[in-house]
Amino acid sequence: MKMKKLLVALIALALTPSVSFAAPKAEVLHWWTGGGEAKALKVLQDDFAAQGGIWLDMPVSGGGGDAAMQTLKARIVANDAPAAAQIKGPTIQEYDEEGVVGPYNIDAVAQKEGWDNLLSEQVASHMKCDDGKAYCAAPVNIHRIDWIWANKKVLDSNGIKMPSTWAEFNAAADKLQAKGIIPLAHGSQPWQDATVFEAVALGIGGNDFYRKAFVELDPATLGGSTMAKVFDQMRKLKGYTDAGSPGRDWNIATGMVMEGKAAFQIMGDWAKGEFSANNQAPGKDYICAPTPSDNGYLYNVDSFIFFKVKGKEKVEGQKLLASLMMGKNFQKVFNIYKGSIPARLDVSMDEFDMCAKKSNADLKTAASKGGLLPSFAHGMALKLAQKGAIQDVVTEHFNSTMSSSDAAKKLAAAVKASL
Repeated sequence: MKMKKLLVALIALALTPSVSFAAPKAEVLHWWTGGGEAKALKVLQDDFAAQGGIWLDMPVSGGGGDAAMQTLKARIVANDAPAAAQIKGPTIQEYDEEGVVGPYNIDAVAQKEGWDNLLSEQVASHMKCDDGKAYCAAPVNIHRIDWIWANKKVLDSNGIKMPSTWAEFNAAADKLQAKGIIPLAHGSQPWQDATVFEAVALGIGGNDFYRKAFVELDPATLGGSTMAKVFDQMRKLKGYTDAGSPGRDWNIATGMVMEGKAAFQIMGDWAKGEFSANNQAPGKDYICAPTPSDNGYLYNVDSFIFFKVKGKEKVEGQKLLASLMMGKNFQKVFNIYKGSIPARLDVSMDEFDMCAKKSNADLKTAASKGGLLPSFAHGMALKLAQKGAIQDVVTEHFNSTMSSSDAAKKLAAAVKASL
C-alpha cells in the first residue's frame, strides 16, 4: 500500500506543470572601458551576478560619454532603450520630458531604503524625475573635475612644487619645457578641452563668475573681458602640450604622466583609478592637487537612468541594480577603484587614500563657502544643446589661432543661438 501511494505521488509530481522563475535581467549601457573604470564596473557586475541577475553589457568606448550618448539616442528612437544607461545631470530630466523614463520603477527601492537620508539634497535633486517627486536614476559616486596630477619624480628632480596659482603653473611649465620635458599631457578631444577650460574658468574668474557663465548662461559674462582672460590661459596651455595631443584618449595622457614622459595632467579624479590600477601611490609616485581656485569644487555625479521596460524580469533587474548601486559596501569598494568618493553620506573614508580624503574635505568646505558647482563639461550644469555650443567654441579656439576676445564673443553668440 505504501509503495502504491509513493508511485501515485511520483506520477502526480511528474505531471505537475513546471514553474519557471525568470532571473532579474538588465542591459546596461556605459562608457567605462578604461583600466581603472573597467575594474570598478566589474564590482557592480559581480554583485549583480551574485544576486542571481543576468547582466547584458553594452560598453561604448570614448571617454566623456559623447559616443555613448549618440548610441543611446539611436536606441531610444528605435524604441529599444536599455534597462539602464550611464547618464548625468539635466539630461536625466530631458529624457523624462520625452516620456521614455516613467513608470519610475526604482522609486519604490529609493523610498524603502531611504535615499533622501543617504544623499545630499544637491545630489538627490539630480536623480529625480516627475518634477522632483520620484527617483528615476541612481548615483554611484561624486567625481571632482578640477584636479592637477603630477609625476612626483619629475617635479622633485627639477625643483618644482605643485602650483597653487595659474602663474605658478605657467612658470613651472616654462621651466620644464626649456629642459625638453612635456609640461602638460593632454588629449585634445572636445570633452577634454572643455574639462581643462572649466577648471581654468573657475580659477581665473572665481565661483560667482563660473556660476553666472555656465549655470545661469549670462550673456555679458560669457562674452566679457574675464572670459577673454580664460581663453588667454587656454592658449598658454595649448603651447605646453605635445604634437601628439590631438585625438589622444585621456587614459593615454595619464600614462604619459605615470611614465614620466610628461609632468602634469588636468583631469577629473577618474585619472587616479589609472594610477591605482598601475600600483602607483599618491604622495610617493604622483601628486594630486586641485587646480587653482578660491575654494571652488567642480563636481560630476556618475549615475544610471532607468528607462521604460517590458517584462517582469527587466523591472526586477532595474530594482536590483538600483539597490546594489546605492549599497554601502559597493559605494566604498567601487569608489576606491574608480578614484572618486561615495555619493552616500554615511560611507566611512577610512580606507580611502589621501587624494580621496582631500576631495571629501574640500567638497564640504566648498559647499559651506558657495564654491560647490556642477561641471558643465561633464553634463551636470546644462542641457546637451548648451553644453555642446560651449564645447564647440572651446575646442575650435584651442585648435586654431582665433583670438581670445573673438572666442569670448563667439561663445556668447553660440549659447544664445542654442537656447
